[in-house]
Amino acid sequence: MKTLTNTLPPNTDSLLKQRIENTREPVKLARTLNYTLTMKRVRLCIKIMITGLFLSGVTAFPLETELNLLANLSGAAPEFMHQWIDTVYQAIRYCNKAFPFLSYGTDWLAFAHVMLAVLFIGPLRNPVKNIWVIEFGMIACVLILPLAFIMGPIRHIPLFWTLVDCSFGIFGIIPLYIAYINTKKLEAANKGAL
Repeated sequence: MKTLTNTLPPNTDSLLKQRIENTREPVKLARTLNYTLTMKRVRLCIKIMITGLFLSGVTAFPLETELNLLANLSGAAPEFMHQWIDTVYQAIRYCNKAFPFLSYGTDWLAFAHVMLAVLFIGPLRNPVKNIWVIEFGMIACVLILPLAFIMGPIRHIPLFWTLVDCSFGIFGIIPLYIAYINTKKLEAANKGAL
């Protein structure tokens, strides 16, 4: 008569013993599961940030095409929004014809966003070691507000568009803050394991 261990694959015995050992220590198992869930939460938040930065970067390259599309679709928007979007589109179109080198500045802006997305690969791989990147991102999100409210009026940006710009900082800080709090939990768990 065959026993259960004889019918299982060769490596299963050690895995079974390990699982039995873990269930004998439910606190250890609970900590491991909590650590894993916390790590998943941090990584999800970082992935959201990477995606947002990457998309905002690559969409800054074809500004004239995007503004043309937006100007055509903004007819259903309130008149002040439609006028603003159309004015911006006409300015970009004119500048690209007369002074195409000016768009080189937005190309660098796009590149900077893509590079910031790459920067967040560090905390994606090891959030505890690279928590400074998360902190840096939170600082950048907060500083969007004074920049928008100081430079917006100087550059004659309407208030509604200044608020749109501020929304990037407001919505960006949410996943970063969640990642930060959970990274602190991971750090505490790592210290407790030593």
